[in-house]
Amino acid sequence: MSKPPFLTLPACARAYLLTTERGEFAVHDARPGAAPRGTALLVPGFTGSKEDFVALLEPLAAAGYRVVAVDGRGQHESPGPRDESAYGQAELALDVLAQAAAVDGEGGGVHLLGHSLGGLIARAAVLTDASPFRSLTVMSSGPGAISASQQARTRRLVQALGVLDMESVWQEMRREDAESADAVDTPPALAEFLHRRWTGTVPEQLMATGRQLTVEPDRTAELARVALPKHVVSGALDYAWPVPEIDAMAKELSARRTVVQGAGHSPNAERPAATAEALVGFWETV
Repeated sequence: MSKPPFLTLPACARAYLLTTERGEFAVHDARPGAAPRGTALLVPGFTGSKEDFVALLEPLAAAGYRVVAVDGRGQHESPGPRDESAYGQAELALDVLAQAAAVDGEGGGVHLLGHSLGGLIARAAVLTDASPFRSLTVMSSGPGAISASQQARTRRLVQALGVLDMESVWQEMRREDAESADAVDTPPALAEFLHRRWTGTVPEQLMATGRQLTVEPDRTAELARVALPKHVVSGALDYAWPVPEIDAMAKELSARRTVVQGAGHSPNAERPAATAEALVGFWETV
């Protein structure tokens, strides 16, 4: 899961519930000091939340963009039902379209960005209806299902969620992390937030979206036919999708390609300054 580098919102941003035709969604909304050059909607990944983008808010607002990072349905601080059918990809794509309509007050179109699972949901939204969007950025997300090793791990997680409560699964994940070769210490405040985010997320959301990650078909050819400016961003390494797969997807999409050096699966959290620079550079061209 992504670990935000900090949790305090910058002065340019505020947290609230965004009202849409498909319900309310918790957001962080950052605004520039003058009229915005555009509006961006940021969709987080599996086990993630709007906080994964907190380090992007200030630099993107300083560049003149309004930026709205959202908790998806059933994710962290957004409400959601205890029903897996509510979290089908088509339903989540319709949520993104409703969120875009709610934040696009000027009617100029929204720059859509999806991270990891959020990239697959953003792709589904664009394939459903591209008209609300000015551009699509897919970050740390590949052409289809996640890598075989991550599929196995995700299936184990989904299976555990079917028989254990959220707290028990959390403790088991912490035990596995502590035993892993790349385990790192997490500051207490961040550890408390990660625990709160996990227990605040609806388990059926995690089960449904986890299954999506293991069976997602390659829809690159469909997306390539959509006449929308596209940007593919990743770190230099990625555990969920091999970077060569991401490179090939970007080529097939005729997309702008950015590799954020020194970053892994979450360049938005790991190298936010370089990531923000890349996003602004793309948005300025469209």
